[in-house]
Amino acid sequence: MNAFRAILAKDLRVELRTFEALPAMALFALTSFVLFRFGLDQETLEGNLAAGVLLATVLFASLLAVNRIFLAEAEQGGFDAIRLAPIDGTALYLAKASALVIFLFCLELIALPAFSILFRVGLEGLAATLLVLLLADLGIAAVGALVAAIATNSRARDLIAPLLLLPLLVPVMIGAAGAAAPLLAESGPAFGDAWRWLAVLAVYDVIFIVIGYAVYDFLLED
Repeated sequence: MNAFRAILAKDLRVELRTFEALPAMALFALTSFVLFRFGLDQETLEGNLAAGVLLATVLFASLLAVNRIFLAEAEQGGFDAIRLAPIDGTALYLAKASALVIFLFCLELIALPAFSILFRVGLEGLAATLLVLLLADLGIAAVGALVAAIATNSRARDLIAPLLLLPLLVPVMIGAAGAAAPLLAESGPAFGDAWRWLAVLAVYDVIFIVIGYAVYDFLLED
């Protein structure tokens, strides 16, 4: 637990000092919303279209953080130090996944108000989607930390990470869109079908967190 806290605190301090990931993610999200606003020629969004625009933007913005989450360890020998240290390698996985969740949460604090203003989406509907976004963030982080560890040691990591990550996150996007669409309905949030998709997201998150916890030591050794 001490190793987990130390690695997570280090990653958050590095981001606060350098601001390498969050500003890029926020700028990407805001630019995407503007492009969707004029590309779709829609002043208001609701239902499936609103869920698709919001979740696709969060997903693609998360790639910027996933590509950078292990950069310091790869360039400064952090992986070797962790292998030599008397700590459980899974602490690194849990710390990196937690850092990704925090980055995504901070991104959504910026993106949701902009999404509401640009597409006139009601705050009640956006508030109702927070649980959907949290479960989607957990899924993205659980898979993203695994894929980033695989891709970091490759010279083509900027290409490999999205190619591996996006197919694995298709179930997350299907579940999150299914849950968010009725919550962003024009008539107001409707939770009827959302619970079924939220359960799917929760099961996906648990499965990939367990897989990551089980295999991460082997990834570090490789």
